[in-house]
Amino acid sequence: MAAINESHPGEFILLGFADQPWVELLLFILLLITYPTSIIGNITIILVSKLDPHLHSPMYFFLTNLSFLEICYSTSVVPQMLFNLGNSKKTISYMGCAVQLYFFSTMGTTESLLLALMSFDRYLAICRPLHYTLIMNHCFCILLVSMVWLCGAIYAVFEVTVVLQMPLCGNNKLDQLFCEIPVLIKIACGEKEAAEFALPVACIFIAVIPLCLIFASYASIGHTMLKIKSSEGRTKALGTCSSHLIVVFLFYGPGMSMYLQPPSSISQDQPKFMGLFYAVVTPTLNPFIYTLRNKDVKGAIGKLGRSFFCFK
Repeated sequence: MAAINESHPGEFILLGFADQPWVELLLFILLLITYPTSIIGNITIILVSKLDPHLHSPMYFFLTNLSFLEICYSTSVVPQMLFNLGNSKKTISYMGCAVQLYFFSTMGTTESLLLALMSFDRYLAICRPLHYTLIMNHCFCILLVSMVWLCGAIYAVFEVTVVLQMPLCGNNKLDQLFCEIPVLIKIACGEKEAAEFALPVACIFIAVIPLCLIFASYASIGHTMLKIKSSEGRTKALGTCSSHLIVVFLFYGPGMSMYLQPPSSISQDQPKFMGLFYAVVTPTLNPFIYTLRNKDVKGAIGKLGRSFFCFK
């Protein structure tokens, strides 16, 4: 028991920006603004997609899942960050860290796969319009989304379990704002070369391959759009695709730049800013990206707002 306690501490100290109180204050204020904005924005997307009959299509079904995922994504870390930023004791229990790792890894993997699925949906809608409704029926969409969530959960269980089995030799200081896999590998003791090698390899399967599928889908979409004679048709197709592409670059950019390099080579502040970007900034921006660039969503939100005020 003593050996277990020494290897796995009862709690972790999250150093974050503890040596820069003014940064902590700015970050606390930023999170107080962005987190509720993210929750409200994503709930709005879910509500309008469910309540407006014009949005009962596969694209908005996948968008609803993305919005729900973003809520879970940010909620898995932001409340704990707010608590620690407003508290002098910046700790998280070992069990709390493990749970956070499982949720955060599940959401990250699922989002990567879901974005690839959404690009496949756009490919079918634009390049195979005559077969679209036949292929993307409601039952098939539910099956695809269920597989994405299941794959994300299975991968997270495998990845996090491997990381948590690594001995820490009493090290309990994480130079991060929340528990994250590369940071845990960095403080682990003993043989960890295998884990450092496995992380980029795993990233290939959960990020690089889906990203290649996204690029392949949009290459076909671009080729098809060049053949569309109607300027209105091209504008509509470009509008739905451009929103998704912006979200793709926002998600894959910071995530891959950190996970594709060995954890031992990560600089001190890089994980903090990268983690904040894809855990806080991206979930906040996504509802605005899909709303501002989509006339159907804007119209549905307007109708929902008018219905709410008329009801009152």
